[in-house]
Amino acid sequence: MPDLPAIRIAFLLFPDVTQLDLTGPAQVLSRLGNATIDLVAATRDPVATDAGFALLPTATFEDAVQPDILCIPGGFGVTDASEDAAAMAWVRSAAADAIWVTSVCTGALLLGAAGLLRGYRATTHWAQHHHLAAFGAIPVHERVVFDRNRVTGGGVTAGIDFGLALTAAIRGEDHARLVQLSLEYDPAPPFDAGSPERADAATLARYQALAARLAPDRDERTRALAARMPTD
Repeated sequence: MPDLPAIRIAFLLFPDVTQLDLTGPAQVLSRLGNATIDLVAATRDPVATDAGFALLPTATFEDAVQPDILCIPGGFGVTDASEDAAAMAWVRSAAADAIWVTSVCTGALLLGAAGLLRGYRATTHWAQHHHLAAFGAIPVHERVVFDRNRVTGGGVTAGIDFGLALTAAIRGEDHARLVQLSLEYDPAPPFDAGSPERADAATLARYQALAARLAPDRDERTRALAARMPTD
C-alpha cells in the first residue's frame, strides 16, 4: 500500500522478553500498510526470549532510525532492561520524537522507569498493575488505554487488541477491521480463566507462586526503579 503514508515502528528487544508481547502487536502493526518494523537491541546478536527461542535484532541503539511508533514489550526481563543505562537512554531518545509512545504488558513499567508515564493514564499486566502509581501513572484497569500519544496494553495477549486499536487510530476503523479479519482474530478461549477475577483461587495461587519463584526480587527492584526515575 505505497499510497499510505510511511510509518516506522520500533520495538525494544531485550533478553527474557515475553515474545508474544512483541510478536503479537508486530504482526498486527505490520499490516498498517507501508510500515517498517525494527527490533532494536544493544547488538545484532540473537536475543533469547522467554519462549526458548531467540529473535534477531534489525538495528542497534547506535544505528536505529527514529521511529514513529515506539513500543516496549514486557516479560521477566523488563526489570533488567529498566536497569540498563544504554537501553533506557535509547528509549528516552526515541520517545522524544515519536508520534506514539506505547507498551504492552509490563513494558509499561519500563516506560514508567524512563519517566514517560508521569501524569498519563496507563495499564499493564494485572499482576504488576499495583506498581503503576509509583511511576506517576494513573492506573486504569482496561485492556488498552489511550492517553494523548501514550498507548498501553494489558498483559501479553492484550498486545493484539492494542495493535488493532492503534491501527484504527492511525489508518481508520475500516482498515483495522480488515486486519482483524485477515488474521482471523476471533477469540474463543477454551477456558474462562484469563483474568484474576475469573480464574479459580487454586489457579491464581499457582500463578503467584510461579512468578515469585521465577523473579523473587522483582517487586523490590521495581520499587527501586520508581524511586530513582527521572524527575524532569
